[in-house]
Amino acid sequence: MPMGRQFVLTNLVRSAALAGAISAPLIVIASAAEPTKRSPHPNRDLVGHGGPVRAIAADAKTGRVLTGSFDYTMMLWRFADDGAAKTVNRFDDHNTAVSAVAFHPDGKRALSASDDGLLNLWNLASGKKLHLFKGHQARILGLAIDGSGHWAATASWDRTVRLWDLETLKPAGVLKAHTGPVNAVAFSADASLVVSAGYDGTIRLWDRASGKHLRAAYKHGWGINVLTRLGPTDQFAFGALDGTTAIFDLAKNKIIRKLGSHDKPVLSLAVLDRAGLLATGGGDGQIHVYRQGDWVELESYSNPNGPVWAMAFVDGGARLYFGGLDDQVTAWQVAPRQRFEPAPSTFPRRFQIDDSVASLGKRQFARKCSVCHTLTLDDANRAGPTLYRIFGRRAGSVQGYPYSAALKSSDVVWTPKTLGKLFELGPHRYTPGSKMPLQRITDASKRQALIRFLKSATAEK
Repeated sequence: MPMGRQFVLTNLVRSAALAGAISAPLIVIASAAEPTKRSPHPNRDLVGHGGPVRAIAADAKTGRVLTGSFDYTMMLWRFADDGAAKTVNRFDDHNTAVSAVAFHPDGKRALSASDDGLLNLWNLASGKKLHLFKGHQARILGLAIDGSGHWAATASWDRTVRLWDLETLKPAGVLKAHTGPVNAVAFSADASLVVSAGYDGTIRLWDRASGKHLRAAYKHGWGINVLTRLGPTDQFAFGALDGTTAIFDLAKNKIIRKLGSHDKPVLSLAVLDRAGLLATGGGDGQIHVYRQGDWVELESYSNPNGPVWAMAFVDGGARLYFGGLDDQVTAWQVAPRQRFEPAPSTFPRRFQIDDSVASLGKRQFARKCSVCHTLTLDDANRAGPTLYRIFGRRAGSVQGYPYSAALKSSDVVWTPKTLGKLFELGPHRYTPGSKMPLQRITDASKRQALIRFLKSATAEK
């Protein structure tokens, strides 16, 4: 929609499928039947984002959790003595979806990476942005910090890995050898090597100091989506587009264990070294928890409304947080298991709607606008501001919303004519410099149906 920071979920799914990060069938288009409701949110769920959650990281020392969402924000959470989740800070100075987050080892700083290829360094206590690292030309999906906190590495769909010096705040190298989008990156135990994986199906090794490409250590044949190092070893778990999860040993230069496979792509991994746990999450909504060493599967969980895009262990492995298409992060009690585990979602979600909905305009709004915008006065922390009373409103004028400078200075007033032009030409032409991604509705009948729906739905009640 026409105001502020927006992404279109269907476009994200389509483009992500090209790079193996997610696959288009993961978005299940539901009918207009009455949504299936979940039980009331447990107080341990992380409720506060306004869009699907793409990234989760936990700090084992303090028990805090970071989350990144398609709503263009990172959030910091802590837990009260009774386990209830509390919001500590909300970091909303992003121009696109937040795709990766990480705590710095000092516990005072954090990194967030986003779909515009930018890497942000934050002060967790104040919420202040300390530095903005630029260089990537496409979205960042992989993010790693070495154990000393000196180096960070990012993996991008521009087919490169970039290194960053977190002490000098300077770029530290561009690593080029992948022949497709790079989805994941990690450091060796001593940080002398960088390990990367991507859509070309390879795990590659690099000398961190020189940036030299050493070799393709493993060729899987299918795109690799996620990769993480296991504890102080140089063993790496990875998950692939074909549902494979395996353990690669760097010293032996071979796969030492293949774990149970998912029915759809593996999208997330979570490691808890102290407890020796590894969890895998997939597009099939399944989570499997393994014990490191003998690789016995300890527990499994099924989210019927999948996928599982991000995970992190907390409480010494007693709980695992996972995120996907829902606006909240769900707490799963791994041990001891609960006897009854309700589905963690409201389904169908607001953007999941099929042609059985009579109104063409309502269908267009649900599919193209509802992920980022509300129709009521409350913006519900969505990526874009509310569309309530949009007609007759000047672009960039909703109080308190962090618009781009271009939209703030725009003289556009939203009318049926200007909205029609926005979707006919696309925001890159009609509102150049705004934070809106490329989006067009080329079918004039669909544009007009959407505008008619908005005129009715956004009017003051």
